Amino acid sequence: MRRGTKVAVGVGAAVVVVGAAAWIWGPGLYADRANEAAAEAPSLSTSAAPLPDAEAAAGTWTVTDGSFAGYRVDEVLQGEDVTVTGRTEDVTGSVTVADAAITAADIEVDIASVATDEANRDAYFRDNAMEVGQFPTATFTLTEPAPIEEGATSVALTGELTVHGVTQPATVDAEVAGDPTSGDPVQVVGSVPVTFEDFGVEAPDLGFVTVEDEGSIEFSLQLAPGQ
Repeated sequence: MRRGTKVAVGVGAAVVVVGAAAWIWGPGLYADRANEAAAEAPSLSTSAAPLPDAEAAAGTWTVTDGSFAGYRVDEVLQGEDVTVTGRTEDVTGSVTVADAAITAADIEVDIASVATDEANRDAYFRDNAMEVGQFPTATFTLTEPAPIEEGATSVALTGELTVHGVTQPATVDAEVAGDPTSGDPVQVVGSVPVTFEDFGVEAPDLGFVTVEDEGSIEFSLQLAPGQ
């Protein structure tokens, strides 16, 4: 998403327990450990190729096993740069392709199940930052057709993103690949830059650790033909 699509996903994720961890290991060792735990950015599988024919993908596709969504956020801990990622496989939804374009998409993510390598950090993220008891899910809904260019993997998805009860316009720069005739899932991946305050969440600043005001939403969807 571009400037208008800012999200709170991950705002508290880089804060809780880092102070204690830093005292135990020291900031440098904690930063190394956290950076090693950060997941790789989602990407198309090495065997993925552009859709051979957009018309071959016509129909409704359902999010299936192997999909995930989450966040990536940076923090500064006593001068040390740390990257934190959270992930969940609890993603549902569908995508419709017609006339060589993605014409509809509705994706829902269970925010309460987003997890990092630290349980206490995740508890802060769920209860304090995202208030999942009141706002349990995040959603994206396509609002404009997204043409699929023959031989290309890139596609721009324009729609609305709802997080923490706030809806913002969103344009997602994504990649799509796969062979609909093979029986294997079609893959859609993307990384969306976001800013927290537009969704009513303040990035924590605890003195010893500061979370950057901006992060990103990341996703990898495996799409199978709908029933």
